[in-house]
Amino acid sequence: MSSILSGLNPAQNAAVKQMRGPVLILAGAGTGKTRVITARIAYMLKQGIHPGKILAVTFTNKAAQEMRERVAGAVPKKAAKAVTVSTFHSLCVRILRESITCLGYKKNFTIYDQSDQVGLLRRIIVRKAAGDEKLEPKLAQNLISAAKNKGIPVSEKADSLIAEVYHAYQAELKQLNAVDFDDLMLLAVRILSESSEAREKWSRRFDFMMVDEFQDTNSLQMELVQLLVKPEENNICVVGDDDQSIYGFRGAEISNILDFERFFPNPKVIKLEENYRSTNIILKLANSLIKNNAGRREKTLWSSKGDGEKPRLVGMPDEETEAEALVFEILEQRQEKKREWEDFAILFRMNTQSRLLEQALRQQDIPYRILGGQSFFEKREVKDVLAYLSLFLNPNDDVSLLRVINHPPRGIGNATVTAATEYSIQKECSIFAVLHDKEFLTTLTNRARTAVRAFRDQVDGYTELVASETLNYATMTSDLLESVGFMDYVRRNCRTPEEALAREQTVNDLLESMRMHRDKSVASGGLSDFMDSVALRQEKEDRDDGERGWGVSLITMHAAKGLEFPVVYVSGLEQGVLPHSRSIEEGGIDEERRILYVAITRAMEQLTMTWCFTRTRWGQKQGCQLSCFVDEFDDDLFEELDYEEMAAEPASEKEVEEYFNQMRQMLSG
Repeated sequence: MSSILSGLNPAQNAAVKQMRGPVLILAGAGTGKTRVITARIAYMLKQGIHPGKILAVTFTNKAAQEMRERVAGAVPKKAAKAVTVSTFHSLCVRILRESITCLGYKKNFTIYDQSDQVGLLRRIIVRKAAGDEKLEPKLAQNLISAAKNKGIPVSEKADSLIAEVYHAYQAELKQLNAVDFDDLMLLAVRILSESSEAREKWSRRFDFMMVDEFQDTNSLQMELVQLLVKPEENNICVVGDDDQSIYGFRGAEISNILDFERFFPNPKVIKLEENYRSTNIILKLANSLIKNNAGRREKTLWSSKGDGEKPRLVGMPDEETEAEALVFEILEQRQEKKREWEDFAILFRMNTQSRLLEQALRQQDIPYRILGGQSFFEKREVKDVLAYLSLFLNPNDDVSLLRVINHPPRGIGNATVTAATEYSIQKECSIFAVLHDKEFLTTLTNRARTAVRAFRDQVDGYTELVASETLNYATMTSDLLESVGFMDYVRRNCRTPEEALAREQTVNDLLESMRMHRDKSVASGGLSDFMDSVALRQEKEDRDDGERGWGVSLITMHAAKGLEFPVVYVSGLEQGVLPHSRSIEEGGIDEERRILYVAITRAMEQLTMTWCFTRTRWGQKQGCQLSCFVDEFDDDLFEELDYEEMAAEPASEKEVEEYFNQMRQMLSG
């Protein structure tokens, strides 16, 4: 027992030991919340609570995996495996796989990701839009997703194109036995709300529930939590920080944490305020800023690390100088303080700010990484392979069928595909059903009919094959790609040999991930289980999933949450950038203040903030105004500098001596 609690501060200790009833742990930035959650689970097990009765829920696959690993390191392996550590969406998939038949779906439903959704919406918009009506599929997807997450119905006006598209989209999804990512939560909540049997079964399954990053929950997730918790016991512990609630644009409801007592009366509220990441002066600066948000739960971060270096605010003539100055300072710090490239991070509010920073880093041959690049599972060749597998699991999946029917080409022309699509709409059935329809087949040429039958028979054969839970689906997929000439097709569509090699390696990496998944699965559900795990990777998190990689990190402030760096540069502290102009217009200043608070609290040792006197917008230099947030900083907590004045100052004797020493070292090396 002592090993579980050793090293915990008094607040952390209290959070670990408070097991029963509603508990709200207000975990400020860098206060060791993951350690507390892990220790809490271990403490419960030591108290004799059955591991299968504990549920811990978080948002990202990475966070869930980290939690699993930490629990496995603190308790016996068998007990660790029995604890359910899950993301919201993977938990909902489990609920749906068991109970979705009560909503009229089959258990082998397909999960559509964003690109699948956009593909289906594109087809629906073409059918529904009049000649003068325009609706971008991506915009439609965003509107539908936002409506589902916020529980706000899409416009029901009779002349509303989006309403018509929405209803057709939902109807076709069900017809295809498919759900989109937002439906996972919606349908799980619906099942638990409408079926007392399902609700009793799931709430009986877990006696204790914990939710991490609670400030990021939306209204649906809050409803799911309420449905899963036994009302007579209310053993619910949530961990979060309202000061780090920065995902309002994704539907996060800060009221869930601010009004927690409304959902679960008389909770025990425990504040974690001792920060283990940053120096005190950085934390004081953050505190002086965030205290200006009205209605927040009051907390004051502090550290035992001492004050450290005073943060700086540097005014730059323009964004080109800003980028070059930051890069040269990184070079200088690396040389003088022997820092690693990974010690540095440059944070920015808008993606458009990264271009000049990248350019300046490349000019100096500095390795860097932009967090939030293209996901492996979003690559074209990966999505093509996954579409084949999705089709075998659910032949009525029109989006997957349309993706692979001519990839690679197999003698089924666009005219045949268009005819089959129109026929399916007319007959209200899937396109694959049309390929079996004798009446439709008689309308085709002999060549097209032969090609359609060959494709149809191939899909039928694999559909039967993938039903087996003992199937080696990695080997099956490899054989499939060989039989259809997939890699030859990929190579033909590459512009350079290097691109061909890269794409071939990507496919090989996918096959390897399938092998690893099959080897690691404790109770394999076959190919279906692998495809569920892939779909759940598309959860709404920044794609890089927080992995640092090698080199200087270029990262948006939203993507920086949860990360830390010894040296942090926060660029673009200007009105219209931070706070963002849209937020100023829409009254979202509080969230913008929280975004800056998150950015500041990423810094462990050194913090530099910059702003530009002029910035290029729409091809013209425009004057900038310093962010209103700077007025909220306590003056004695930061140093304000002008870059041009700094650059004009003559070098000191010490600086000259250090410069020549560095030159000698470079020449002797």
